[in-house]
Amino acid sequence: MADPKALYQEVILDHNKKPRNYGALDDASHKAEGHNPLCGDHLTLTLKLDGEQVGAIAFTGESCAICKASASMMTVAVKGKTRADAETLIHEFRDMATGTLDYANTPHHLGRLTVFAGVRDLPTRVKCAILPWHTLHAALNSVTSTSTEAEDDPMHAPIGDA
Repeated sequence: MADPKALYQEVILDHNKKPRNYGALDDASHKAEGHNPLCGDHLTLTLKLDGEQVGAIAFTGESCAICKASASMMTVAVKGKTRADAETLIHEFRDMATGTLDYANTPHHLGRLTVFAGVRDLPTRVKCAILPWHTLHAALNSVTSTSTEAEDDPMHAPIGDA
């Protein structure tokens, strides 16, 4: 079996160098901006719903490698999914990243996204990984701006001192 840390680093580097779905959609039906004030990550997410299905999704912004890789993999994972399926992935990813989902022993829909499971051991980086997911949740719910520090954010997940 491959070393999980090596796989994590390889995936992060690949998606940071060559992010998938990087850019903006001109015909987006939903848009949100996300900000992580702790490290300065800032993302803009645009998506187009075709009925209840994510027909297209893209992101832009300035962020660390973990955030950019998470956004890249997130866009791949949710494209073509229903809004409900995307919300399920949002909650499962957040729970995995924060350590509240025992992804190895609990059924989930994360697939390749489990490469981010190790981020739970890096408390200051958890919010970097979950920012794109906060932003997707905001966009799907027609909220134009979100932050990993917003108390009224339904995805707010304080991590230690981070």
